[in-house]
Amino acid sequence: MAVRTPPLGIEELRVLVASGEIDTVVLAFPDMQGRLQGKRFAAAFFLDEVMEHGTEGCNYLLAVDTDMNTVDGFGMSSWDRGYGDFAMRPDLGTLRRVPWNEGTAMVIADLAWEDGSPVVAAPRQILRRQLERLAGLGLTAHVGTELEFIVFKDTYEQAWDRNYRGLTPVNQYNIDYSVLGTGRIEPLLRRIRNEMAGAGLTVESAKGECNPGQHEIVFRYDEALVTCDQHAVYKTGSKEIAAQEGVALTFMAKFNEREGNSCHIHLSLQDAGGRNVMAGDDGAMSPLMRHFLAGQLAALREFTLLHAPNINSYKRFQPGSFAPTAVAWGHDNRTCSLRVVGHGRSMRFENRLPGGDVNPYLAVSGLIAAGLHGVEQELELPEGCGGNAYTSGYERVPTTLREAAELWEHSEVARAAFGDEVVGHYRNMARVELEAFDAAVTDWELRRSFERL
Repeated sequence: MAVRTPPLGIEELRVLVASGEIDTVVLAFPDMQGRLQGKRFAAAFFLDEVMEHGTEGCNYLLAVDTDMNTVDGFGMSSWDRGYGDFAMRPDLGTLRRVPWNEGTAMVIADLAWEDGSPVVAAPRQILRRQLERLAGLGLTAHVGTELEFIVFKDTYEQAWDRNYRGLTPVNQYNIDYSVLGTGRIEPLLRRIRNEMAGAGLTVESAKGECNPGQHEIVFRYDEALVTCDQHAVYKTGSKEIAAQEGVALTFMAKFNEREGNSCHIHLSLQDAGGRNVMAGDDGAMSPLMRHFLAGQLAALREFTLLHAPNINSYKRFQPGSFAPTAVAWGHDNRTCSLRVVGHGRSMRFENRLPGGDVNPYLAVSGLIAAGLHGVEQELELPEGCGGNAYTSGYERVPTTLREAAELWEHSEVARAAFGDEVVGHYRNMARVELEAFDAAVTDWELRRSFERL
């Protein structure tokens, strides 16, 4: 296993730039979809100007759809407001090498307005706000995300030209845990593992999954903001590495009618002394964890938009698919939306709702906000599910983006935790996607209707 390289220090960067080893610095921020958007700077210019003063970016970057179309309904950015700039301020604690791009380093930015006030609807700022609420209780959140993806032998350009149909997966059958199956594309998996380690991530493992060509690479948990930054770096970097290798991979939640790409999120809480406060002295769940988990159940339906933000996200939620459909929790029970695992120092819960298309900053913000709601209201945790949650009569998670968006919009818990501006911003994001989808004519409609109707 590759050894983690610590994030770059400023003085080390100066030395690398002076020697010519680093000539480019990427400054980027996560957008509404969790994608990294930003600029590439000449490294010397970054050190001389951008490191201290930051740079600017058009504020439409938090007010567009997935295709980067300008759309209406966003209060912070519009034609009427002139599509001005916001400031991109480097968070130098995120400075790292980018081994898959020669001579390159990267740093994540926070967004602020001209007067210095934060852009409250920016995903990274939303998470910072929830972490501040946790810190007020003397707690920190530690998080791990488990991203699945499907790899195809086709390039991204070939996939585009074929309208993403008729692609050839790198494995032809179910390779869940198969060493032979992962060995078939070990050169790609090895590059991703080792080069992510070079970018400061701690690699744990790689394994095959169920859908042909489906794989998962897992990284060690870390503090919540660090994990979300690493998630964004990994998701961008793995696509870039795949392109360099002449293949394509997708994190979309449901590529076909078989198993979708999940992104299970694990969360635990620590006190100022580094003690996991989710486990009681008797080894069982602490009262704090019981309240925190009860909050997850109480807010799960209203916060589903944060975990499943796209039309396609909801295609995963099928009975018997290992993607959850029930608002339920259980001890080591993969049929539930919330799974409690570990004991002692490792006790935590896993939210199984998100797919590979999730914006981690928003999803983790939702987990923290829901948990704090449970703690503040001292909600009682019901008995866990010991059987098949798919068939046990529990309340269901939303089945469409439309349902999830309406629940989010009318959620008092969401407005109390995030504020009206954030609720309105992401409700509008869902509206834009729904209107685009409602206006589209799909392959399914053409196949069923062209001749026979």
